[in-house]
Amino acid sequence: MEKENKDDYITRKHELANRYGIDFDKLEKEQLKLAKELSIKNKIDFSLSDRFGAFDNIFINNKLLSCIIVCDKNFKIIDKAYAFEKVRFPYVPGFRSYRELPAMVIAFNNLHEKPDVVFIPGQGIIHPRLGLASHFSLSTGVPSIGVSDSLIGCEIKEGEILKDGKKAGRVLKTKAESNPMYISPGNLISVDSAYELSKQLINLPHKKPEPLHLAGKYGREVKKEFVSESS
Repeated sequence: MEKENKDDYITRKHELANRYGIDFDKLEKEQLKLAKELSIKNKIDFSLSDRFGAFDNIFINNKLLSCIIVCDKNFKIIDKAYAFEKVRFPYVPGFRSYRELPAMVIAFNNLHEKPDVVFIPGQGIIHPRLGLASHFSLSTGVPSIGVSDSLIGCEIKEGEILKDGKKAGRVLKTKAESNPMYISPGNLISVDSAYELSKQLINLPHKKPEPLHLAGKYGREVKKEFVSESS
């Protein structure tokens, strides 16, 4: 972050703290404390997994539409649910989970069929403190994988993502013309398992793991309903 941009970020954060009554220092400490609870080990044998979840989050005015699907290994959707909730936290880089997590947990709890692992369109442990994928898993107890298009404060060496010199994720590029994806475990799954599962569930020509593609399609379908109702 360039100095000017960093200064702008600090100013904006200060303004939002005053406007919304948010103690960002307290939240940062909370994130770091929660991050110590993460387990980057396989909770189950993921080679036997047959239920895969994925989210798609869409902002509509001052509300968040959080959609989740569960599919089998043949990419057949076996359950889906959504939540449409008022957003009560402003957009601030580094604090995304406080804005999106409440609706995500509601949507997840609306499912009848629970997944073995959930793909999250966001960061896992490659986040500077606590990524959306990690926070979601801690809130639900379900293993999660972060699939992100952005990378901050990490370095890449021979396809591995290093955070503070330690392996925290891997780079996955599925199409020559597409930007890479940064795969990292959220919680309850190892770095290598998160990568291998993401790679195995690619269904070309789609760039992302197929559960995320299906979640995006479902999200667009549900969004049409709410947009048509309000028009």
